Amino acid sequence: MEFVEVREGLAKILVPKAERIYDAPVFYNPVMALNRDISVLAVGVLKPKRVLDALSATGIRGIRYALETQAEEVWLNDISEEAFKLILENVRLNLGIEGEWISEKRIAFRGEKEVVANLDDANRLMAEKFRYFDFLDLDPFGSPMEFLDTALRSVRRRGVLAVTATDTGVLCGAYRHACRRKYLAEPIRGELCHEVGLRILIGTVVRYAAKYDLGVEVLLAYYRDHYFRAFLRLRSGARKADGSLSNLGYLWQDENGRFEYENSFMPGKPGTHGPLWLGPLKSQGFVDEMLDLARGYSLAHRKTLPFLETLAGELDVPFHYDTHALARRNGLQVGKLADIIEILRGKGYSATRTHFSPMALKTNAPFEEVLDTLRAQNKKA
Repeated sequence: MEFVEVREGLAKILVPKAERIYDAPVFYNPVMALNRDISVLAVGVLKPKRVLDALSATGIRGIRYALETQAEEVWLNDISEEAFKLILENVRLNLGIEGEWISEKRIAFRGEKEVVANLDDANRLMAEKFRYFDFLDLDPFGSPMEFLDTALRSVRRRGVLAVTATDTGVLCGAYRHACRRKYLAEPIRGELCHEVGLRILIGTVVRYAAKYDLGVEVLLAYYRDHYFRAFLRLRSGARKADGSLSNLGYLWQDENGRFEYENSFMPGKPGTHGPLWLGPLKSQGFVDEMLDLARGYSLAHRKTLPFLETLAGELDVPFHYDTHALARRNGLQVGKLADIIEILRGKGYSATRTHFSPMALKTNAPFEEVLDTLRAQNKKA
């Protein structure tokens, strides 16, 4: 296997040389540097003691946690022997110390911090380390569902689960039956699919966590490129679980783009989508702390800071209006998004851009007000 060295954050990582990233024997995706930047910032704000990167591949994410955060104990795990060997090389390369073999499948590097490399099935490791980790990072290739139960039992009852889903086609309705099988939810196609997909993912975690009398607080959740990402703090107790379940519900949308949603355990009308999370997608204080940290930080991806600024400024209400889709649905010409936002604010409503689409806005204005604003712009044109 031939390697090249790449630098990301404070880490220098050996990755397999391949023409395409999917052809490499150990997976490394440079596009996910933004994801890893945000994850490092989140851990920097949360300051967990024990961290697990359950599906490590090259080890880049866990190594960045060890180098760039205050975490005292970082575990890197992968089921692939090739990945495990590469993790060992990369840990040595970055920490500059030799490890101590605990077993044939586990080695600990004990320096200023403890870094543990582990060769095992992630579910087996998480089952073994019951209620052990303060922060557990679950970033699989595809759906996280096969790991969710053990992850929820491995993270501490007031810990944080960071979960990624890259099966956007499933969660966004391209594979409707797969979404029903994996997430027990009805997805939607069209302009709302990404936000609905994210909320289905969170809603599924909420339902799984409730089995263990755990509630869920969303610290930050977003959609980017080809994946969904959510940082979820667990809250202990049946009442917390009940409170989180009360934030589940369903979405309905008509042919003109009008949407309605309801908090309900069961859908109240036919043609609905869900169940999905209708609560907040961020804790404003948490995102503001991440943003403050990012401004004084050497980030790996040039788009990380602007993206965080968008997330911090985004109005946190369920669902959004894509102005291009809304105009198309109603036979109108689309106006400038900035003008639409300014007009709605002038009428006393809150309105902002949204990270879900560069043509969309979040607002607490009713549907008719948004549509009237588009119509007024058409008359001026």
